[in-house]
Amino acid sequence: MGKFVISKRSNGQFQFSLKAGNGQEILSSESYTTKSACENGVESVRKNAQNEDMFDKKLSAGGKPYFNLKASNGQVIGTSEMYETDNARDNGIRSVMENAPSATVDDQS
Repeated sequence: MGKFVISKRSNGQFQFSLKAGNGQEILSSESYTTKSACENGVESVRKNAQNEDMFDKKLSAGGKPYFNLKASNGQVIGTSEMYETDNARDNGIRSVMENAPSATVDDQS
């Protein structure tokens, strides 16, 4: 089972990451100024991860595949790591879709 880890950055802002059952990070957020906004981001991932159309497949400047998960308003709510292949990126998307809806929250802030 996956889990969301909420943490506080050195600048006082909050972020979350979604980790798969094996502990590997599969999605990370941008910074949030408040903890409640970060928690809202977690809930947005839970909701939007169930719709494959919300995943935006991208290529980095260096040609590495990755993806963004978008909210219904089009705003990016999470970004994946860089992958070596398109197939690995697509497996990452499936992992977010499987893990996010029932992931627990580990608040380390």
